[in-house]
Amino acid sequence: MDKLKSVLSGEEARRDDRTVLETVNEASTLGWGTRLKGFVACFVIGGACTVLGVCMLFLPRIGLTLFIVFYTFGNVCALCSTMFLMGPVKQLKRMCDKTRALATTIMITCLVLTLCAAFWWKNFGLALLFCILQILSFSWYSLSYIPCVREAILKMVSMCLR
Repeated sequence: MDKLKSVLSGEEARRDDRTVLETVNEASTLGWGTRLKGFVACFVIGGACTVLGVCMLFLPRIGLTLFIVFYTFGNVCALCSTMFLMGPVKQLKRMCDKTRALATTIMITCLVLTLCAAFWWKNFGLALLFCILQILSFSWYSLSYIPCVREAILKMVSMCLR
């Protein structure tokens, strides 16, 4: 019956005109309380996975692999947690903003390369290097949301290098 109502009222035609982003945005209309709960849950899971990964680092033989998996999954969860606050479409637009595009690209590339180095190439030294780059790029990306902090850090580093 709902389908018939939507066809007769013309809503069906409007639904076909929507883009994928509009469909995702429409499907993600959560209340503020639900968004906050989702953010906290995802952020806590991400933090717990990161800490668990660091603890797993000290296990013999499989510790480094578990560290890489948990640490990378923790970073992905922490990144996804902000999608609850802003919404997925707005978050993706902000991630691709010109001030964050390079940091976002490096961060996602390092996430993928960390897993490739650990499981496909079996080079754990390279995987650790990519984990360090994950930390740096994720930090630089996160700092881009605080006004003027990245510029202040760049000025401070340039003063220290003189």
